[in-house]
Amino acid sequence: MHVLDLLQSDSLGLTLLWGDEDLLGQEVNGVTATDLEEPGRFLGPGELVLSGLVWWTAGDLAKADRFVSALAAAGATALLAGEETHGKVPDELVAACRAHRVPLVAVPARTSFRAVTEAVYLRQWGDLSRRPTRLFALPENVRGELSGLLEGGAGPAELLDRACAHLGPVACYLLTATGRTVARTPCAPAVPARRPGSVRGGVFLRVEAESSPYDAWHLYVPDADAAPPRVLHEMAEVFAQYREGQARRAAARRAAGQELIGVLSGDGPADPGVLEEALGAAGLPAGGPYRVLVATSGDALAEALGHLGEAARYAVGDSAAVLYEDPGAEGDVTGRLRSVWPLLQACGGSAPEAGADTALRLGVGSSATGAQGLRASLGQARFALAAAGPEAPVRGVEQLDTLAELLAGVPREVRAVFGTRTLGALGEGMLRETLEVFLANNCSWTRTAEALHLHVNTVHYRIERVETLTGRDLSRLDHKLDLYAALRCL
Repeated sequence: MHVLDLLQSDSLGLTLLWGDEDLLGQEVNGVTATDLEEPGRFLGPGELVLSGLVWWTAGDLAKADRFVSALAAAGATALLAGEETHGKVPDELVAACRAHRVPLVAVPARTSFRAVTEAVYLRQWGDLSRRPTRLFALPENVRGELSGLLEGGAGPAELLDRACAHLGPVACYLLTATGRTVARTPCAPAVPARRPGSVRGGVFLRVEAESSPYDAWHLYVPDADAAPPRVLHEMAEVFAQYREGQARRAAARRAAGQELIGVLSGDGPADPGVLEEALGAAGLPAGGPYRVLVATSGDALAEALGHLGEAARYAVGDSAAVLYEDPGAEGDVTGRLRSVWPLLQACGGSAPEAGADTALRLGVGSSATGAQGLRASLGQARFALAAAGPEAPVRGVEQLDTLAELLAGVPREVRAVFGTRTLGALGEGMLRETLEVFLANNCSWTRTAEALHLHVNTVHYRIERVETLTGRDLSRLDHKLDLYAALRCL
C-alpha cells in the first residue's frame, strides 16, 4: 500500500500537509509509533512513523530538523503527526519535512494511532489477497524439512538455504543489528557490516525472538520482489524458533565464561589445574596465548567478538571475555574491534546491564599465557577500560604510552585527591596558569614570558611562589612530573 491510500480513507480523516506525488506513491512496509527526539536507530526503511509530538518544544526549529532528518536517514516513507497534543502540527515541522523531503500528514485528535496502524496492516494483507502471484507461503514439504532440520540442530546457514531453495537463485541474508552476516544464500555476495537501518532498498524483516539490542536478527532481501511477503514471515518464524534454542545454548556458554572470569578474579594464587578445567569448560584450548577483554556491556562484547569470524574462539561472561589468540589469525584484535565499535554504539541499547556505564566502552589486556599472565591481562583490561573515553572508546593496554593516558585509567576520585592536595594551595588563578604554560614550554623562562605577555622577572616571581606553595623544586625532574601529573588530574 501507499501513503496516498491512507489519505483516501474517509474514516481516518487525515490531512496532507506536505508531500510530492512521487513520494506519496512509495511502498509502505510497516508502522512505528515514537515520541523520541532522535528515533532513527529504531526505524527501518519504508516505515510510516506515527508521532504524538510530545517531544516538540514550541519555536524550536533545530529540534524539528533533527527529528525529521533522522526519519529521512532511516528511509521512512512518511510522518503522520497527531494534532491532539499541540492543537495542530507546528509550522516548523512542516518546514523541516519539506526540507528533507519527508511527506507529512496530520492525524486529527479523533483518530487514534491504533486505527491508523490497523488500516495499514489490513490494507497490506488485502493487497496480498488480490495478488495471487505473491500469495505463496512456504510449501508443505519445505515446512516439514525445516522442522526436521530444527530438531536435528541445523545451523542458520543450512536453514536459510533450504527455506529459499524453492524460490530459485534469490539473494537473502540473515543479519544482526550491527550488520554482521549470520548466514546468506549461496548466490548472495558478501556484504560489509552495516546497520540494517542504514541500508536503502530491499526488504528487511526482524526475527521476533529474545535478543539484546546488539544481536537482534533481520532477514534481508535486496530485491523486494524476489520473495513473497508471507514466505519471509514464515521464514522469520523458523529463525525465531531457532533462536529460542540458541538462547539456551548461549546462556550455558555465558555461564561457563563467567565461571572462567571468576577464577581469574579470585583472591590468592590461581590454581593452574582449576584454570585449565575452567578453560576447557568454556571451550578454549589449553596453553594459549589468550587475551582478556572487559566492556561495559557483555552483550555488546559478545556481538563485537562475533565480527572476528567463525574461526575465533572466545568465552564471554557478564562483562568480560577471554579470547584465544590463534597464531595464524590475521590482523590486530584491538584494531578490528575498534573498527566495528561504532556499529555497536549506533545500536544504543535502551537500558544498560546492571552496574554498567551508559557509555559503551572496551578495554583490552595484553597477550598472556598461564594463570598469572591471564590475571595480569584481566587487570590490564580493566585499567584500559577505565582509560577509555568518548574520543577513544576502545583502548588496548598497549596504547597507554603517555602519562596522560596512564592517568586516565586511575579512578576519578583518586585523581581528584592527588590533584587537589598537590595544587590546591595555588587556587584557580594566575599561578596555576603560569605553571601550566611553564611546563608546556619545557620550563623556558623566555618562551613562557612571551606566551603570557609578561616580563621574565614576573615569570620568575610566579614560579618561585608555585615552588613555595607546593613544596616542589622545578629544577628537579621528579618534582616537575609531580606537578604535571597533578595538572592532568584536575
